[in-house]
Amino acid sequence: MKRRQFIAHGAAGLLAAAGATAGRAAEIPSPQAVGVITEPARQVPVVDDAEVVVCGGGPAGVTAAIAAARQGAKTVLLEAHGCLGGIWTSGLLSWILDYSNKGSLLKDILEQLAKREGRAFTRQKVATNAFDSETMKIVLEQMCADAGVRAQYHTRVCAARVEEGRRLTHVITESKSGREAVKGKVFIDCTGDGDLGAQAGCRFDFGHPETGRTQPMSMLCLLTGLNPEAVREYYREQDSDGPWAPPKDKLRAEMEKGGHSPSYSKPSLFRVRDGLFILMANHEYGFKGTDAREVTEATRRARRELHQLIDGLRAQGGLWRDLRIVATGEQIGVREGRRLQGLYQVSTDDLREGRRQPDGVCRVTFGIDVHSTNPKKEKGIEAASFRAKPYDIPLRALIARDIEGLMMAGRCISGDFIAHSSYRVTGNAAAMGEAAGVTAALAAKSNRLPREVAWEDIAKILPPIG
Repeated sequence: MKRRQFIAHGAAGLLAAAGATAGRAAEIPSPQAVGVITEPARQVPVVDDAEVVVCGGGPAGVTAAIAAARQGAKTVLLEAHGCLGGIWTSGLLSWILDYSNKGSLLKDILEQLAKREGRAFTRQKVATNAFDSETMKIVLEQMCADAGVRAQYHTRVCAARVEEGRRLTHVITESKSGREAVKGKVFIDCTGDGDLGAQAGCRFDFGHPETGRTQPMSMLCLLTGLNPEAVREYYREQDSDGPWAPPKDKLRAEMEKGGHSPSYSKPSLFRVRDGLFILMANHEYGFKGTDAREVTEATRRARRELHQLIDGLRAQGGLWRDLRIVATGEQIGVREGRRLQGLYQVSTDDLREGRRQPDGVCRVTFGIDVHSTNPKKEKGIEAASFRAKPYDIPLRALIARDIEGLMMAGRCISGDFIAHSSYRVTGNAAAMGEAAGVTAALAAKSNRLPREVAWEDIAKILPPIG
């Protein structure tokens, strides 16, 4: 890429992010305090040449990679952490939302979890949304290996090479092996925060269009020492169990008795198996998921709060006397990062009208779910002005508008603030990943761009939505 092109792309990204500073945490120092240095030019080794390169191995990335490899494409998957699954595993979000009507790959994953006794079931042998995150790691690794995916961990995207015609040709990474490049025909950004797209110069939206604020981050943890029957009034196992609010309100009241009111006003327990539970009780407001300093501070604060909450519950004795934290998330859950601009933007009107799309790859049934951006007004879910109807995400929202050869799947697809709060959950991410992987493989193997692949050819492979 020419220097002039690089500066132009970088300026576009900075302008798009400008609105995000409204929610910036005051205690985080500016990263521009001590000046700059100039690095000498250097040669970067190209260590791999793939047909499809997937960046990010979370729910969207792992399904994208498996889907592409199953179509016969030489596929490389790059992941920043030490396992596959992203928020499902390193983030401990062992509860899948909006999954029952999703594609074949997510169904395969759930079946493999059940075979390994890693899927949660009620005492009546009814499957729930929950799973064992450690079992998920091995299931995903085996599925990738069986499909022929070459996965590399502890590897983070740090730059991209875009040649004339806005064509993305290489992703540049940093790892223990140093700075390396991977060449590809088609790339899929599944980083959640749109890191690859931003590095390539793709324009993006960030935060609320008026305030720039993003939804809060949340850290989850695994708990043990609970008798499921004794704490039955504090959690639900299935959507059919009844309303969500009463058990959450009761749990918050118990936490407040222990001396700590949770930053998320609707703390939630989810049972995985026996006495193993997931807890979601934390909100970190005003932090940007694209700033390492802010993510670090949010992580510290979140982990400290979870320990305070559990220590307070345990100090009360009774049914809480043996309560312990088994693990907190290796990564804090970031709900909102960059929303890369695509050939179509999923909009609030799509939700309001329940729009169907001719190239629909995922039917979203989850509602509007904006976690409060302003804790002074609300510490739970912001009230929505209407109830969303089931709607379709079109393939066009997964194809970057500005950069050729780039797709995206998961929460960084093209959509507005309200729509994002609905489609961002992991059942939808997995379905989007599968569609992106199939499309990328068909494009790469025929030397076409994703937007040049006929929808009819893609639809023959993908499962029907609905």
